[in-house]
Amino acid sequence: MQLTGREWRTLVSTARLDGRDHRVIRPARPIAHAALHERRYGAQLSVDRAAAAELACAWWLAARSPHSIVHLPLRASTPGCADESEGRPLDLVLLHHSLGFPVSRWKRLRARLSPPAPHKVTLPPRAFPAVDHTPRRHREFRDHLHWRIAADTLFLTGSRPAYGFEGEAVRSLAEDSPAHLAEEPGAHCCAEIAIGPWSPYPRRNPMALLHVECCTRHW
Repeated sequence: MQLTGREWRTLVSTARLDGRDHRVIRPARPIAHAALHERRYGAQLSVDRAAAAELACAWWLAARSPHSIVHLPLRASTPGCADESEGRPLDLVLLHHSLGFPVSRWKRLRARLSPPAPHKVTLPPRAFPAVDHTPRRHREFRDHLHWRIAADTLFLTGSRPAYGFEGEAVRSLAEDSPAHLAEEPGAHCCAEIAIGPWSPYPRRNPMALLHVECCTRHW
C-alpha cells in the first residue's frame, strides 16, 4: 500500500471554549476495525489495513497542522480487533504542543462542536521523510511526544519534530505490513511509538510506548 497521493476524507468542526476557537478534524467515516486500550505498561492499538492508513494520514496532518486537533473516535469502531479484557477502550487525539490545550477541557469542547463540514486531505510524495535520530541520544533532547488520558481519550501532544521522529514507524506499518502479511499470514507486524522519555526506573505513570499492531483478523 502506497500512502503517496492517498486521499483522506475528513470532517471539520469548530467550537468556542473559554474565549478561544478550536478546530477539530475527524475521519469522515467511522474507522471500521481498530481498537485502542489503556494497559498497565502501555497503550495498545490494533488496526486493520484501512485503519493503519488512516492513522498515517492523521499523523501526517497533526504534525503539519499546529492549530488543529485531530480526533480518531476509536471507541465507535466495530469490535473484533482486540479482546474486551485488554483494558479501558479509548479514543485517540493528536495535537500540537503549541496549542496549549488543557486536556481536562476536552469533554466540554467535544460537546460544543459545530455541525461538521467535509474536507479532503491528500498526502504528498515523501510525506514521511527520513529523519536523523542522532539528537534523541543526547541528554538535552526534549522533542518527545507526551501523553495524557482524559474523558476516555489518549492525547498525544508534541512538536512537528516529535511527530516526525515517530513518523517512519507509522508509515512502515501502513505501507510495508500488507506485503509482509501476504508472504507470512499471521505474522506480528507492529510499530512501537515512543510517547515520553524512557526510564528504567519505576514511575507512577509507567506508560512510555504506544504499541500499534496489525489486526490480522480483519486484514
